[in-house]
Amino acid sequence: MARLLKKYNNEIIPILMGELGYKNTMQVPRLEKIVVSMGLGEATQNSKVIDFAMTDMTKITGQKPIPTRARKSIAGFKLRAGVIIGCKVTLRGRRMYEFFDRLVNVALPRVRDFKGVSPKAFDGRGSFAMGLREQVVFPEIDYDGIDKIRGLNVVIVTTAETDKEAEALLRHLGMPFSRR
Repeated sequence: MARLLKKYNNEIIPILMGELGYKNTMQVPRLEKIVVSMGLGEATQNSKVIDFAMTDMTKITGQKPIPTRARKSIAGFKLRAGVIIGCKVTLRGRRMYEFFDRLVNVALPRVRDFKGVSPKAFDGRGSFAMGLREQVVFPEIDYDGIDKIRGLNVVIVTTAETDKEAEALLRHLGMPFSRR
């Protein structure tokens, strides 16, 4: 069992039940999934970019990514429908908790000039989205082994009904929110 999952079950559930006024443990919000995605606009000119990005994503998440394809053709971007323009991974269960633990305790503190993540990045339904500008903040990525610095998006989906509940959950799980 992942370290963070044990902490959630043993410590965070009782705290959130008292804090949010729940009577049943099944009402307490929990992490549902984490989606890590990487957009590769330059893949239209160089198809090797996709291989490098998918290798980096596999190292970061521990799971093989699936390629994402363009839905429509856009002449201004020299893009045709069906061309691979990114990759994504959906993490659930043990891998999700391990990734979240590494994100919060290892990767985010390594971000240059880090002052916390914005608490305004909730979507109104309990999901939280954030972007990282460089993949090298993860210790699994060897700086000398990459071809180019790329950013990635992380979307954390919770079972919370409101942003307030989701923020309380993520704060107790260790997400370093900046002051408002």
